[in-house]
Amino acid sequence: MKNYNHYLAFAKLLKYPSEDYSERAKECLEMLKANYPEAAAEITPYIDYVCSHSQDEIEELYTKTFDVQPICYLDLGYVIFGEDYKRGAFLLHMQEEQLRAGNTCGTDLPDNISNMLVLYSKSNDQELLDELAIKILIPGIEKMISEFKQARVELKMKVLKKLHRAIIQEELNQGNVYRNLFSALLNVFKVDFQNVDFPKVADPIVDLQHHKSFFGKQSVNTINSPLLEKNEINNLVTNYNLD
Repeated sequence: MKNYNHYLAFAKLLKYPSEDYSERAKECLEMLKANYPEAAAEITPYIDYVCSHSQDEIEELYTKTFDVQPICYLDLGYVIFGEDYKRGAFLLHMQEEQLRAGNTCGTDLPDNISNMLVLYSKSNDQELLDELAIKILIPGIEKMISEFKQARVELKMKVLKKLHRAIIQEELNQGNVYRNLFSALLNVFKVDFQNVDFPKVADPIVDLQHHKSFFGKQSVNTINSPLLEKNEINNLVTNYNLD
């Protein structure tokens, strides 16, 4: 079983900033310098920002990026599946896997990227981790990075101004450094799983209706499957507003 404890460094940085956030960022940089030099170069603008701004400013950037007028969402099931019912199936699978690995997930959903990264330090199921990396983490992070592209950001700014939704982020004009954090994380995943391959499925990236090996070797054939009990799904997303 491979050691994936280095993903904990990213998991800590993708949670709401703690008081020791800058120290966590420096530790992550040192780990990358020693093991993933390309990722270290990519994350440097983010590290520079964290180390040169106050705690209040760091917290404000996090809130603006992921909570107020979010550039992207941190829940990978939503990133991959959107509002499709397959996200419900994915949430239930991830809840089972997180519990099996002993990760309680706190107040975040089991498909939150931080919880997904913690799973890599706790799970002993290499096949699960391989499949998650290729079919969820890598394509999900790529989609998240695409949301930081300047053209998309400028479009969002125009829409927000048109709708008179205030507090347009100044950081949007300069480039949001969380993009660098995601790019570094993507680089690490691609290095760690470069030799892993799974048969491609049609669309979406993970077709829960046909891919029988997905999370526990059970197929999810219809919305009426026991794995898709509406009450269970609703309980997972209760009071969780993506708007």
